[in-house]
Amino acid sequence: MQRRALVTGAGGFIGSHLVEALVRRGDAVRALVRYNARGDRGALEQLPSEVLSQVEVVAGDLTDPFFTRGLVRGCDVAFHLASLIAIPYSYQCASQVFSNNLLSTLHVAQACLDAGGARMIHTSTSEVYGTAQFVPITEAHPLVGQSPYAASKIAADQCVESFVRSFGLPAVTVRPFNTYGPRQSTRAVLPTILTQVLAGQALHLGKLTPTRDLVNVADTVRGFMLAAERDEALGRTVQLATGREISVGDLAALCMRVLGTTVAIVSAEERLRPAASEVERLLGDPSRAAALLGWRAEVSLEDGVARFAAWMRDNLGRYRPGEYQR
Repeated sequence: MQRRALVTGAGGFIGSHLVEALVRRGDAVRALVRYNARGDRGALEQLPSEVLSQVEVVAGDLTDPFFTRGLVRGCDVAFHLASLIAIPYSYQCASQVFSNNLLSTLHVAQACLDAGGARMIHTSTSEVYGTAQFVPITEAHPLVGQSPYAASKIAADQCVESFVRSFGLPAVTVRPFNTYGPRQSTRAVLPTILTQVLAGQALHLGKLTPTRDLVNVADTVRGFMLAAERDEALGRTVQLATGREISVGDLAALCMRVLGTTVAIVSAEERLRPAASEVERLLGDPSRAAALLGWRAEVSLEDGVARFAAWMRDNLGRYRPGEYQR
């Protein structure tokens, strides 16, 4: 059955892949990109023309509640991915990150209620856990705001939960662990590694020992789509994780093996998080996703990195290797 689906943050990495998957499913898709004077639609510009031509692209700002109400009106499901996500940027502009991430979520939740109970699929992040206090991390793990970004997402998650409990909002909070794949910016660790190695540069990274649970974007998008279909997940938080961890240093070594080249690794001071803010370990338990959504990761890390590396080799011109993006 065709749905009328809204995707906020559609110009972003995961959002653009979700838009493409929804169009291919046969849904009528409204895609929100943040207004800018350039008319830039972000990663949506990289969609195949036969896909993008079927998308209603809207530019606006979710911190305006009146705009948001009109945006959601007429939609059956709202996938809320819009967020300021860069952790280093949150150290510099904490107020903007808090106001944007909380207000946008509040306004989408209220608009879904006002629209007669449109289902809201809210995007969380594994960063809300801070450094793992036990592994594998389950959804019951304490929430720790180790960065302003993480704290802003905790606030947004709690906002959605309050609307579920107080007003019966039909919502699912999807909590992806570190997602990777084509169209991702070098604010994330894997494209940071791939771009520098492909450019033949010394590899500038922050700390090499933290571990991450890396999920291919195809698996993450499938999890979002299942969350919109499965009533068993309503009112729940469901994390998308593989149950496997890898350190930043080992990930760099894997990328060099895949690319068949070796470069020197440099620990760059500017890329280090404040010591008490560094998330040292993230390893997730996918059991709830399996039980409620029938979801498990299907793309292995080795296959996913190889595919991403091949894509990056063909698209390196879109990037500025070695430039540190906050």
